Amino acid sequence: MDTTMALTIGREALWTASLLAGPLLLVILIVGVVIGVVQAATSVQEMTLSFVPKLICLVLAIALIGNWQIVTFIDYFERLLELIPELMQ
Repeated sequence: MDTTMALTIGREALWTASLLAGPLLLVILIVGVVIGVVQAATSVQEMTLSFVPKLICLVLAIALIGNWQIVTFIDYFERLLELIPELMQ
């Protein structure tokens, strides 16, 4: 394996990880900001008020895009498996 191949595999791994984690992190960020604004406006500082809605939205997001995430990960893994003979040379 040469340096170019290692960098390509690493770049694809980072891109795939970003694709898989990005939507979930974005959902949690948006819900957290909305809950934070509501808590600041009402002066209610209860920790469970921010945790429970984030958890619920995360579960809903996984239910909605989980299949796409699995397909994306499997595609990346299949590409890695196809590269194994080329890496052995």
